[in-house]
This record gives sequence, structure tokens and C-alpha cells, in this order.
Amino acid sequence: MSIANKPLTPTYSLLLFLLVLVNLTASALSAQAQLLPSDTSDSQEVLAPQWAEDSLGRRTPRGTVDGFIKAVAAEDYSKAAHYLNIEKKPRGAKQDGAILAQALQRLLDQRGNIMPYSWISNETSGLAGDNLGPNLDRVGTATYQGETFDLFVEKTEGPEGEPIWQFSSETIQRVPLEPEKVEDLPLTDRLLPTYLKENKWGGVPIGHWLAMVMLAALAYLIAWCITALIMFITRSLWRKAGEEHVTGILKAFALPTRLYLTIWILVASSREAGISIIVRQQFSELNIIILLVALLLLLWRLVDFITRFSEKRLTRRGNSAGISIVLFLRRSAKIAIVVFGIIAILSTFGFDVTTGLAALGIGGIALALGAQKTVENFVGSVTLIADQPIRVGDFCKVGDTVGTVEQIGMRSTRIRTNDRTIVTIPNGEFSSLKIENYTHRDRFWFHPVLGLRYETTPGQIRSILAELKALLLAHPKVSPDPARVRFVELGADSLKLEFFAYVLAKDYNEFLEIQEELILSIMDVIEEAGSGFAFPSQTLYLTRDKGIEKAQTQEAENTELNRSEEDAR
Repeated sequence: MSIANKPLTPTYSLLLFLLVLVNLTASALSAQAQLLPSDTSDSQEVLAPQWAEDSLGRRTPRGTVDGFIKAVAAEDYSKAAHYLNIEKKPRGAKQDGAILAQALQRLLDQRGNIMPYSWISNETSGLAGDNLGPNLDRVGTATYQGETFDLFVEKTEGPEGEPIWQFSSETIQRVPLEPEKVEDLPLTDRLLPTYLKENKWGGVPIGHWLAMVMLAALAYLIAWCITALIMFITRSLWRKAGEEHVTGILKAFALPTRLYLTIWILVASSREAGISIIVRQQFSELNIIILLVALLLLLWRLVDFITRFSEKRLTRRGNSAGISIVLFLRRSAKIAIVVFGIIAILSTFGFDVTTGLAALGIGGIALALGAQKTVENFVGSVTLIADQPIRVGDFCKVGDTVGTVEQIGMRSTRIRTNDRTIVTIPNGEFSSLKIENYTHRDRFWFHPVLGLRYETTPGQIRSILAELKALLLAHPKVSPDPARVRFVELGADSLKLEFFAYVLAKDYNEFLEIQEELILSIMDVIEEAGSGFAFPSQTLYLTRDKGIEKAQTQEAENTELNRSEEDAR
């Protein structure tokens, strides 16, 4: 099933969003820069003039090279001469431009090499940053009389000042005008029978096309033998070559390396054999594509090997959440490889993919906005796998939920509570909650607080404290540091004794067993000391009220009456 036929899921939406995020960011920054105000008083934007299209396609270095190759393929050397800057002809040369064009073709056929078209600039200004100046571009190499030199195209001006790229006068100066002797001719021309040289296709003898195909097959066979020999030597001399992870890496590199060696051998042998530059230039783009395929194939195989190896290890550990993450990353990486390969191949063929990427980015943002929760949950699951605060089988408390983790998925985590119910928490929310994991405790805290009756005397308390501390220190499962018992408080209804110790237990069940044993022993100590545990209680005091004396009441009333009469007088 092809990627184009797959349903558009939130996972694919996320992937598309990630792929175009960088491109969109650059576009946004560029747009923002254009919106910023500029100081027109200090500088003026200079607009490049819009020149009419050149009928020969010489506005760019790539157009010049492509036009020259097509002209010589059609054996139209008068037209090919227009791609040469022949203002300065070679010394003593009386030939016209057509002869020079034919001589340049002969040099390229026998000892020359032209760069693939995708490597040659398709801008009127040429290739920037090549340290050759604004009017000069390198397009290939050639060898004559044992000396190798570069082939250049240079920018000249037409009648109206328009840019025209031509093979530089310096390059034309170094082109040999006389054909080489028969014994010095390339191997292909010397071995081909006459009828394969006389019959042409695309301006080239048919024998050159057949020789190129035979060289490609021979190059692949030689590359296969070289890689097989390297693999055999590696396995024989390196002991670890038989291990699973090393074998997987070697297999991942085998086929891509074979393809790379095939192209390298084909390019070198076709040039040495003197295959026509027209044929070699037709194969140059194919060579670049095969190299890209070799690189993508290597990345694809490495992703397959790494993820499968990780998946096996996670399966042995029972980490189902990690397996889910690995499978998702494998699918995402493979889709990214395919998208990158398509973009690179389209760019090699000369297609402008910038507009397509911008449109893809807008659609990716729209889809990503609709899958915000999916993205949030995925990031949460990655956080859980990376930090590993919990694992499957851990007993923990997440927020208000207490239970055992049963599954950590791509979207959510499932917890089996003590009531045997399943609580599903989205990973985005799960990663932001407070998580308390009880499974990873190395020891358990023993911290009861006991209340003794108030009738217990200080002497009894001292005896009880000594006995209880000795009880803790004598137990083999109680850590001695610390292991203390203290009289801490005169409570409202009891005398408080506080325990502080750690129990060395492997799980919670063992801790409960040891705690039970300790509590029973504490009860025995308190009972033997003649004391007991206090109960929450209140003391009620009852008494009879005698009321107010009548004589005192009468005397107070008389006193108040006499004071009122004196005030009236």
C-alpha cells in the first residue's frame, strides 16, 4: 500500500507538520522581514531588470551547457558556436566558431567531463560562494597532454546589456584544434566495428550507447565482488562480526555501498573509455538519482535494524509502551525518508519544490491544529518512556487514583485500581500529575503513634521506652539507623509515644507481616509493664447547687432601698 493511499490519521498529520515546520519558520521570518519598515533615505531597493528570454537559453550557466550539448548532439555546430566566447581565438587559429565547437566536443568526448545539470547554477547571477567571482562558474574538467584543467563558463553582455553565459575564452584557448592520432583515440572508438560507429542515435554512434550499458552491468558486477570480498574478510578477521547487532549493520551497508561503488566505477570507466559526452551527460542525472537512492536505502535499512533490535530488547523486558514508541518512530522515520527522497529527486530533475512545500506546510498546520490533543498525548507518552517514573506492573498513586499500571500506550495509560476497575488517563494529563510510585521503595516506614493511659507513672514510661527500643534493635528486619522510640506529648486523653524506624522488606506484603509482628510485641511489652492503651475519653464532674442565701438577699435589697430614699431627699 503506497503512502498516498493511506488514510490521513493524526499521526501522519503530526509528521507532515514536523517536516514542514522548518520551511514554514523560514518563510515566516522572511515575510516578517519584508514587513519591517526600511530606511528609504539611506538606501534604495534596486530591482533587477526583466530581460527577454534568450532564444538559445544562455541566460544561466545550466542553460548554456545544456544548449551546447543539444546542439552538438544534433550536429549543428554553427548553433553550438554561439555558446562559445570566441572573441579571443586560440593562437594561430583561422577556423570559425563551428570548428571550435567541434573541437570542444572532441575534447569532452575523449578527455573531458561535465558536471550533472543539477549541480550547475540555473540563476542568471551564477553560483554564489564558489570563490570564482560573479562572472565565472566552473562546469567540468578536461585533460590534455597529461594536464587536467577546469572548464568555465563566463557571463558576458548582449547588445542591450542583457546577461549571456558562454564557455569562457580561457577555456576555448586550451581546446586542441587538431584531432588526435588513431592510436591515441579512446578505447571505444578503436574497438567498435564500423557499422556501430556509422549508425547514430541522438547524434551519437549506437556503439557508445551499447558500451555504456555494458559498462554499467560490468561496474555492478565488480562492485558486487568488492562488497562480497569486504564482507568475507570482515567476518573472517573480526570475531564480533557474527553477533546480531554487528551483522545487522553490515547487511544494512552492503547494498547501498554496492550501488555507490557501481556509480563511481561507471563514471570513471566511461570517461576513460571515451564514451561520448552526450551519452555520459544523459546518464549523469540517473547517476545522481541512484546515489540518492543508495543514501535513502542506507537510512531505511539502518532505521529498520535499529528499531527491530530495540523492539526485541523491549519485548524481552516486557516494555509494551516502549515497543509502541519504537513502532511509531519507525513509521515516522520511513515516511520522512520517502518525503525527503521525493523532494531531492524532484529537485534533481529541476522542479521547484518550494511552492509545494509551502502549500504542504499550510495543510500540515491545519491538520496539526485539529490534532492538538493527539500531539499532547504523544509528547506525554514520550515523556513517560524517557523519564520512566512508572512502568507496567508498578503500584502507584497518580493524582487521586491508586492502583497497578497495566498498560502505557501511545495515547493513554491504564491503571487497575484496588476495586479492580480500570482507570484510563490520557498521557498528556498523566505526565503533568503528581506521581507517587510505591513499587520502587527500598524500605518501608514504620511510624505508629501510641497513646498510654494517664495513670502510667514516669518510671513505667522509662521502662517501656527501654524495652521498645530494644525490641526494634533486636529485630533482623528493622534498620538500626534510625530506630527510635520517644515520649513526645502530653495529649488531651493520653501520653503519646512515637516510633520512627524503617523495615527492610522486599514488598508491601512482607512489610505488613513484619509490622503485624512488631505491633503484637509492643502490646506485650506495655501489658507486662502494667500499663495500657488509652481510649479517647472525657471526665464529667457532678455536684449539687445550694442556691443563694435568703438573708443575704434581703439585706442587699434593704441597702438598695435606703440609698434610693437618701437620694430623694
